[in-house]
Amino acid sequence: MSTEEDHHDLQWERLRNGDKQALFALYNSNYPHLLRFGLKLCGNDELVKDCITQLFLQLWSKQAQLKPVINVPAYLFTALKRQLLDQLAYQSRMHDAISRMTGKEAENELSYEEIIIRVQQDDEIKQRLHEAMKSLTPRQTELVRLKFFEGLSYEEIAAQTSQTVKTAYNTIYDAIRTLRKKLS
Repeated sequence: MSTEEDHHDLQWERLRNGDKQALFALYNSNYPHLLRFGLKLCGNDELVKDCITQLFLQLWSKQAQLKPVINVPAYLFTALKRQLLDQLAYQSRMHDAISRMTGKEAENELSYEEIIIRVQQDDEIKQRLHEAMKSLTPRQTELVRLKFFEGLSYEEIAAQTSQTVKTAYNTIYDAIRTLRKKLS
């Protein structure tokens, strides 16, 4: 076993025992290799970087349940591959779902974006929207503000609020559904 493998094993054991410095050491020593590996699987630079970060956040959050690992880099490569494949499959499902939206649903979505944009111009709509917004959770209100008032993308919202793109999309989708019911 090489010195580097010994070093990874030691860091892994320290991570399992709650040592945050070991997590950073594993991240720093494996990041370039994981990035190269991820880019071979998928050309999306941002997605690969996000998945690597997500992988290490998950390792930290599940440190107490981690098992001893014989080959830490191989474990990390496998975990990253699984994470990337899950994200790519999710993105594909989301793309298909959006593509299948009926014209009526797409028009409704647009009309709500227009309502939000025109809020400043129409007092009656402003009042109704204000009342409808009260029925949203604080999280939904925050994400609707970021999406429609600040014009952020789902990816930017996810990064700013430390959640996944899927969660941001679903939260905003639920908020729009609630607003639709209240405003109809």
